Amino acid sequence: MPELTSPESGIARAAHDVATLAAHHAERAEEERQLSPEVLDAIMAAGFGRHFVGSQYGGADGTFAALSAAVAVIGAKCPAAAWCASLAASMARMVGYLPEEGRKQVWQDGPDVLVVGGVSPIGRAHAERDGWLLSGTWPYISAVAHSDWALVCGVAKSGTGYEPRLFAIPRADYRVKRTWSDVGMRATGSDTLIAEDVYVPASLSFPLAELLEGTASSSAPRCHSVPLTTVNGLFFTLPILGAAEGTLDLWSSYAEQKIRTWSAKQPGPARGFYEETLARTSGTVDAARLLLERAARVADRGTEATPLERARNQRDCILAADLLVTAVNQLFRASGTTGHSVYHPLQRLWRDANSAAGHVVLQPGPGAAAYTTSALGLDG
Repeated sequence: MPELTSPESGIARAAHDVATLAAHHAERAEEERQLSPEVLDAIMAAGFGRHFVGSQYGGADGTFAALSAAVAVIGAKCPAAAWCASLAASMARMVGYLPEEGRKQVWQDGPDVLVVGGVSPIGRAHAERDGWLLSGTWPYISAVAHSDWALVCGVAKSGTGYEPRLFAIPRADYRVKRTWSDVGMRATGSDTLIAEDVYVPASLSFPLAELLEGTASSSAPRCHSVPLTTVNGLFFTLPILGAAEGTLDLWSSYAEQKIRTWSAKQPGPARGFYEETLARTSGTVDAARLLLERAARVADRGTEATPLERARNQRDCILAADLLVTAVNQLFRASGTTGHSVYHPLQRLWRDANSAAGHVVLQPGPGAAAYTTSALGLDG
């Protein structure tokens, strides 16, 4: 399998142009708390929306390794854009779990459809005719203002039973409330989605358990046969990897100037301070990258991956996020007044990395429990 650094496909190559454009618009996007339409258009044109869509719908049948390379490239310039690109691919992969009629409806005009959403079962639904009547308020839905469809989760009541299900709803059936106020990842536009008594036909819904267990239809691409917990961490950690690499690049330029002009007669840190900081942080970022490379390879093996490897993926993504934020924080601290200026991109990368690492998927408890249960052969 290719590594993150391998330009395996067009999406990895196209990511460089997206990164350049996103960096150009980054300051404005922070002020407006959402990506500019030009950047989102570029993300979709680069193939992030179609990456995990099956070829029968015009998609790329892509790999996690190729996606990983592309997301990290964008993240080095704009972690918020990388976040939205990564989630565009993730949500499209989830659409692949819909019944065939539903997949055809979502992708009827082609695979470059921006689907947003999340898997927290916040909504409520009850059986209605041959489908469901759905209502709910879902906060923190990234890029929702630019979306074409949403895939949201709710607890569905049918008869005397309850079941968490995912529901695909078109843009006309929900509204957006501007609520995003986080100190980092400002440009993700992670606002609130509101749906009120929306009728969702059975063809546009499926049980959450199928996504969690990776039980897609037999005709689905290989990337759909992976349990969500095996790959979910990748989608959220890769933007942080990009942020760390971008921070390291910026700081290295700063350190090079300091080292070249260093003199024992000048005040400030000794030359060894810069050398040790660079060696330690670059090594830490490399270690995190290696963990994520392995996680992508495991994900690309689909059903061939063992239960322990799948649990290890969850552990590794959480550990990688922790390593990356540690490196970013060390570099930020060592960047001096220059890097702390609100006009310097380094402080944006620092805020974005720390904000991204706060996502619930990257918290250590569930990953540690899953890994320990599998590694020690305990009862779940």
